[in-house]
Amino acid sequence: MSPRRRSTAGASSEDGAIHHAHRERFGVEPICAVLPIAPSTYHRHRVRQVDPGRRSVRAQRDEVLRREIQRVFDEHHHVYGPRKVWKQLRREGLRVARRTVGRLMRAMGLAGAVRGRAWITTTQAGASGRPADLVDRQFVATRPNQLWVSDFTYVATWSGFVYVAFVIDVFARHIVGWRVSASMRTDFVLDALEQAIYERGRDALTGLDHSDRGTQYLSMRYTDRLVDAGIAPSVGSQGDAFDNALAESVIGLFKTEVIRRKGPWRSLEAVEFANLAWVDWFNMRRLLGPIGDIRPAEFEAQYYAHAAVA
Repeated sequence: MSPRRRSTAGASSEDGAIHHAHRERFGVEPICAVLPIAPSTYHRHRVRQVDPGRRSVRAQRDEVLRREIQRVFDEHHHVYGPRKVWKQLRREGLRVARRTVGRLMRAMGLAGAVRGRAWITTTQAGASGRPADLVDRQFVATRPNQLWVSDFTYVATWSGFVYVAFVIDVFARHIVGWRVSASMRTDFVLDALEQAIYERGRDALTGLDHSDRGTQYLSMRYTDRLVDAGIAPSVGSQGDAFDNALAESVIGLFKTEVIRRKGPWRSLEAVEFANLAWVDWFNMRRLLGPIGDIRPAEFEAQYYAHAAVA
């Protein structure tokens, strides 16, 4: 009984190379019978090698998609996985299946950023005189400037640790204030708050600023500045990461997409420049799942457009 022949889909480039090297001596069909593959498989493989224009429609489309996938991956700091790349391609009008994007990214060796372990930087203050928890882990806002969350993290550099503080508007996950500092003193989280107040404008501030129980956020200077700007202070009551989960989530993205991928870091200035570029990209271009896979700036613009019509 003759051996079973492989289907066309089962052919490999290695089989084709063996055929081509020995076909003059043994002939195509005897070699196919030994391997075994169908002679038509060999001929199709050779045609595609000689004339790439005769490749299948799928192969030609895959080549186009590979270029588009690589472009999106490069434009978004090499942090997008298959789902985000697929979402971005769909936004640009390219109709493609999510599984196809995943298949091609695996073949191209492309992978999105994966979060690692979270680290705690908070030095808790005592309970006396602490503002109440007005959020109770419900990080929901129906308009901009209704609820901000604040937190900071650390980055190891060759010249020592530096600290990065963020103020995030919960409505669109828009980063409205940030600061990089060589120390954890109150000044640097206060600077991030001042930037947020300046960016949003005093007249727009009617909500809350929620933070963890760190001494910087419970200082008299920080809480007095909130009150002066018309912002009610709120502090987590349990003293763990869940009390400020949304800020922890954004910081986790920062550590995953910038710090771990682009280090080691030489200096505070290097971290500062990288953070500046990331915040601009995050606010203006990054697709965020919690707000419907659109950009924070776009989400806020939609809100104001609808408000103007109403």
